[in-house]
Amino acid sequence: MKKAFPIAALVLSLSTFLPHSAQAALPFSVDGQQLPSLAPMLERATPAVVSVNVAGTQVTTQRIPEMFRYFFGPQAPQQRVQERPFKGLGSGVIIDADKGHIITNHHVINGADKISVGLSDGREFEAELIGSDPESDIALLKIDAKNLTAIKKANSDQLRVGDFSVAIGNPFGLGQTVTSGIVSALGRSGLGIERLENFIQTDAAINSGNSGGALVNLKGELIGINTAIVGPNGGNVGIGFAIPSNMAFNLVEQIIDHGEVRRGVLGVIGNELDKELAQQFDYDTVHGAFITQVVKDSAAAKAGLKPGDIITHLNDRPVKSFQSLRAKIGTLGAGKEVNLTVLREGEELKFEVLLGSGNEQNVQAAVIHPGLEGASLSDTNAAVGVEISEVTNGSPAYRNGLQKGDIIVQVDRRKTTNLKDLRSLLSDKEHRVALLINRNGQLLYTFLRK
Repeated sequence: MKKAFPIAALVLSLSTFLPHSAQAALPFSVDGQQLPSLAPMLERATPAVVSVNVAGTQVTTQRIPEMFRYFFGPQAPQQRVQERPFKGLGSGVIIDADKGHIITNHHVINGADKISVGLSDGREFEAELIGSDPESDIALLKIDAKNLTAIKKANSDQLRVGDFSVAIGNPFGLGQTVTSGIVSALGRSGLGIERLENFIQTDAAINSGNSGGALVNLKGELIGINTAIVGPNGGNVGIGFAIPSNMAFNLVEQIIDHGEVRRGVLGVIGNELDKELAQQFDYDTVHGAFITQVVKDSAAAKAGLKPGDIITHLNDRPVKSFQSLRAKIGTLGAGKEVNLTVLREGEELKFEVLLGSGNEQNVQAAVIHPGLEGASLSDTNAAVGVEISEVTNGSPAYRNGLQKGDIIVQVDRRKTTNLKDLRSLLSDKEHRVALLINRNGQLLYTFLRK
């Protein structure tokens, strides 16, 4: 005969794992014994989470083969443009009740002509896009509404693996939904989801439509913006990712102040540490960012960093990997001063670095690949490749055969439609790289060398 589990033992078991802030809210009782619940916290937090609905027109281009253009004469277009309407949905988080500011993901609103926001109380408003950053997948919206509830921000730098987490959003358009779990990992990068990756990983169920929603702690404070999942067919398998709240707010402040993200740039090229590399440089862990090259005249060069340095801490916080360092630096504003702890030939050194500007295109190009140094890069309006808008005479880009007006359409026979693709395709290329170039309508190959 099975024994019934005593209610008192259940309460004690659950309370052991809850912080005092959650234990204090025990509104339900069974047989006179109170049971723990997240309901009081959620009553405060959920009004700050909204649904985001978008509509727009997607423009696609298709190259017309030469044999078909021949029949229409020399004035025939080289490409066919198609327009298709689309609708989408996601989530957002109110961060300023007075100004009506809402954070969501860039991919939720990308290409939208119309954005509407639905509140938890049933009200709906047209939203204005203030600005966005595709590289970190953050966007800022504004609505004109009264009696809004803003969420309180937590310091995401203080998160630990094992902390409880609660995801709030609008999965599959079902309406506001809450799931819970823990912080499974911190500083996740190298996933290929975005260029700047420093994700919180959680096993709280996150599904399609949760993008842009809130990941909160047990106090109802925002620790992250839900962004992506790993799973077959877009379904949840207990691996979800969120942008840390500190990172998101750094970007939003720049959008509010300048109307755009003015990205900070350190000016180094590097690799991830592995056991063999760490041993070669007398370093006893694989955590850190290894510098292979310091870009000339960059912030790092001016501060005194050198190739072979291993960056171990940023502002006294441990650096897990080169990619996580890049994400943290890239979300800080240009002109910000940061403190770096560096291991050089077994000696620990401290550096104060004044970050450069991400709008310095030559620095950006050099960081993408040393062979592009001296080139200014930009996306094309038709999303058919990356345009070389300027090339400095005598620079590595010039010596590699690039010219002003060239459009990079392939990297090692893989299609690239924008700067994000180009960065991703060149992120691990140390050998000679074959670029397919469109130059005044003619296709040709050139090769990138360091």
